[in-house]
Amino acid sequence: MESTIIKDIEEKSIVWFKHSNQYVIVEKIAAFIIEKLCKNVTIQEIAKELEERLKIPSKEAIRFVKDLKEQLINPMQTANNHQKLESPLSKVPSTFAFEKYYRMHSKVFKVAFSNEFEVSLIHPKFAHLEIKTAPKIDFFFQIFNDSQHTFLSLDNAFIGSWTREDIHYFQGKFSMKIIECIYEKKEEKWMGVFHASAINYKDEALLVLGDSGNGKSTSLALLQAQGFQCLADDFVPVDITKKIHTFPAGISIKKNSLPVLLDHYPELKSATEYQYTRLNKIVRYLPPKNSDYHTNYPCKALVFIKYDANIDCDISKISKLEAFEQLVPDSWISPEAENANIFLTWFSSLPCYQLTYSNNEMMYDAIKRIFDNEV
Repeated sequence: MESTIIKDIEEKSIVWFKHSNQYVIVEKIAAFIIEKLCKNVTIQEIAKELEERLKIPSKEAIRFVKDLKEQLINPMQTANNHQKLESPLSKVPSTFAFEKYYRMHSKVFKVAFSNEFEVSLIHPKFAHLEIKTAPKIDFFFQIFNDSQHTFLSLDNAFIGSWTREDIHYFQGKFSMKIIECIYEKKEEKWMGVFHASAINYKDEALLVLGDSGNGKSTSLALLQAQGFQCLADDFVPVDITKKIHTFPAGISIKKNSLPVLLDHYPELKSATEYQYTRLNKIVRYLPPKNSDYHTNYPCKALVFIKYDANIDCDISKISKLEAFEQLVPDSWISPEAENANIFLTWFSSLPCYQLTYSNNEMMYDAIKRIFDNEV
């Protein structure tokens, strides 16, 4: 039967299903049933206990248990986790159209690309780390394709393949391999990677989250200009010791954010502009100031940020369940049971805030107050 982890948070329960590596928020009575089913307790036995606890007829209790099993547990046993491992039909090409070198922290990476499309998937956010050549290569990535798939190998070891529809999973896997190489920690040593930004102040960090268009990356750039350290933008790695690490990709800056940022970063005016037709956006990249990759930080809180021209600054605590529903869908959480348990324990300990603003000075002050325990 399906292996699960159950964590009570606020008035409900979060259930993790090992086979699909998915999290579901359910009522506590549903979590009780799931736990019993996963321990191979019979439907009849569970229904009998439900009948006594809820004072409902036997038939209704049996139907309740069966429906939960069929509608939730069974689908979780067949869910697709988007892991692509098909071997390439042809050998790795002997030559590549493009070769680029990057110095990321203390490591030198060579990345070979078959075509311009593949370059566009990787290079823009790492362009500030490009070096022209290197006498010593620490890691060698090869990215190539056939008519249907993009393939990835590292030091001649095949990693996986992805279709155009799943190309964002390829980008995620590439970035995951980067942090494995930089920090010399295999995937199982990472608790998760979050679609968020991370900033550091003194000895702690915040995860800053927000839907596309809400101003998350702009806020990160503004905070960096005020002396907060940018640890990562869009891809925040957290290891199994619950520490946030830096990720050296550039901060994504959309065209409509330039007016507010040019005074702080005049170099953005001449920065290369990249058009992502698939995502319907045009961006430039701002190098983060996070060169000290040896330092990592505990997470103090989750902050969901939103720019709203009608609100000077408003900050309030929000439900952990509301925060969980926004955090998890776009994030990678380790499929290891031990790491999933670490994640749920870590998340349940974090305060969660909503910060809506239009006044930059007030936003800076609100972030500092969170760090200083004044909210």
